[in-house]
Formats: sequence, C-alpha cells, structure tokens
Amino acid sequence: MNRGSLLRASMVVVVAAGFAAQTAIAQNRFGDTPQGTAGGRAPVQGQGSQGGQRQQGQQVQQGGAQGGQGGQGGADLARLEAHERQDHGVPPTPNLHRGPMHGGTPTSIPGAQLITTRGLVELVRAATGGQGGQGGQGGHNAARVLFFDVLGGPERLPGAYSAVPAHQAGSFDDPVQREFGNFLQQVTQGRPETVLVFYCASTQCWMSYNAALRAARLGYRQVLWYRGGIEAWKAAGLPLQAAGAAQAGTGAPQR
Repeated sequence: MNRGSLLRASMVVVVAAGFAAQTAIAQNRFGDTPQGTAGGRAPVQGQGSQGGQRQQGQQVQQGGAQGGQGGQGGADLARLEAHERQDHGVPPTPNLHRGPMHGGTPTSIPGAQLITTRGLVELVRAATGGQGGQGGQGGHNAARVLFFDVLGGPERLPGAYSAVPAHQAGSFDDPVQREFGNFLQQVTQGRPETVLVFYCASTQCWMSYNAALRAARLGYRQVLWYRGGIEAWKAAGLPLQAAGAAQAGTGAPQR
C-alpha cells in the first residue's frame, strides 16, 4: 500500500472513530429534552401546550385512519396488531435481559403492559381530546403521555425523549437505575400516574423491555411497552422525526 492509500485509510479510521465516540456519548445519557421546556420538564397540559397536543393528535389520527383502511398510508392496524403480538415462544421475565438485545421477545411484561400501534393511536387520541383536542378525555384530568426512545437511531417518534441508557442489563439498584429515576422524576414532574411509553426497534428488540422493567420498578403505575416499536409505527404510516430535530413531547407545538 502506498503512502497516499495509507493516509486515506488513516483518515477514514479517524472519522469513523470520531463518529463512534459521538454515538457512544449520545447513547449513554438521558435527555434530548423537548425544546421550549424548562428544567427538562415537559409542558403541563393547560399551560400553553394544548395546541401542540391537538396537532400531534391529528397527525396520529390521520396516520391511524389511513392504516386502518389498508391504504397507502400504512398497513391495516388489525393485521399489524397480530404481528405485534406474535408469539416467539419466549417467556416473560421480571429480570433485566442480559443476552443479545436483538432477538425474540415475550408477549407480556411483568409490572407493565404491552401496547400495540392500534392501542397507542387510541391512547394519543384520548390524551389529546379526540378531534381538535376538545372534549373526550383530553381535559385537565387526563393523564399525560410521554414517549421514550430506547433505540438511539436516526429517527424517533415525535416528541420522544431519549432514554437509551435504560436498556442496559445490570440491577435495579445500579447507577443507571438511579440516574433513570432522577430523569423520570424530572420529566414527569414527580407524577407517578404519568403514562410512560417505551419503544425500540421491533418485536425483536429487548432494549425497551429492559427500560419498561426499570420504570415499573421505580414505582410508575402506567408503564407501557410498545413492543412493535419504530417498525410497526412506520408500517402504520405514522409520522417520525429526525433524532436531532426539535422535540415536542405530547404537548409542545410541532413546527
């Protein structure tokens, strides 16, 4: 190999190493807080956030409606639900998964609840008050719904917080758990009734399973494991946003 080839190879290695380091940093911290929020807290319903909730609810409803019709907007939600509940023959466990993070997952999770895309669409519709965000369950008494991305990929569900470190195996009293507890305390504003939705890639991904177990162990009462993950969300024709884009939560306006 000549000197020029060696130089080019060295540059490639340096660039790759830099990218890997940036990725490692991004995937080893909680946050990426929605813009326009203070102190890492998502906007509270009724405090300038209802317009954004309506907008997100309308986007999800439109995508869900297209998917439910089996049109170009996405797969039929009923057929998709069957895929999301597919049994891989893996029993549920209350312990953090220590094996490879890619592989068949259980169809249930101790201390939390599996939710499908159809259920998630209905949940967001209820949280945003149905059409236009008025009436229904979308008033001040409705539980807030927060999404957490445990995958760390280039795309995420609109408004999702980054919670990649929560996928790690370990124990329920390790430093990750303590940091995760502080993070959730902040973004939920100390409200254990907040609905927490954790997702990663697909039914073949354990990362969100571990995160949901950790959240349930911290005492949160409405922990939802979105087993289908980004794969199912895309199949339903629902919107995604770039991971580096402005965050919105379920309450901040989308631009």
